[in-house]
Amino acid sequence: MSAQPFRGTILTLGGGGFSMSDDGSSRIDDQLLELTGTHRPKVCFVPTASGDSPTYSARFEQAFEGRADTSVLSLFGADPWGHNDPQMLLEQDVVYVGGGSTANLLAVWRYHGLPDILRQAAAQGTLLAGISAGMNCWFEASSTDSFGPLAPLRDGLGFLPGGACPHLLGEEHRRSSLRMWVASGEMPTTHAADDHVALLWRDGELIEAWGEDQGRLAFRVERDGEEAIEREIPVRQLI
Repeated sequence: MSAQPFRGTILTLGGGGFSMSDDGSSRIDDQLLELTGTHRPKVCFVPTASGDSPTYSARFEQAFEGRADTSVLSLFGADPWGHNDPQMLLEQDVVYVGGGSTANLLAVWRYHGLPDILRQAAAQGTLLAGISAGMNCWFEASSTDSFGPLAPLRDGLGFLPGGACPHLLGEEHRRSSLRMWVASGEMPTTHAADDHVALLWRDGELIEAWGEDQGRLAFRVERDGEEAIEREIPVRQLI
């Protein structure tokens, strides 16, 4: 993990976005595109965590068709999109990371040199975003099912401080296990987001939380003695 301060913007989705919508529509994704300030931004999907799932990549292409210049970075093989050089990330307005295995994502990215490339891209103005494993990867630690049962993983990129927990209320045991790990010190102070909630970060600082639906929650979970304390983060509803 680099001690160099992170500079740039990251949007971390606990769930939601195009991949959790029946028709690919998402107010979070709409707002992400607006952040670029570009009429037709260049958006690259990075599906490493799913083993470069063709179905997942096709859903991305369909969801952003007509409103972005899309591409897919395929580290397991170039077909059918033909992009396997990570340097292409330096030319994007948005890098959007898909869900899957956080542990596998981190291992493959490090082998291909993505951490340094992504840090450089962000410093140049590229927006980084991701859902689930694509949320986890940016933090120092995370709650993950990469190894089967939920477990803490303390080997993230460290672009963002502390830990991450996606799908807070959408998956059984996410909330209870997180509280246990934070209370025991197995996880550091952690930002947790429900499905259809996104946290916006700039230069390593949390700016605000967005929600696609009413009643969706986000928390900062901290250790207090031998207990874990949940501090609710206000969620702005996107219209």
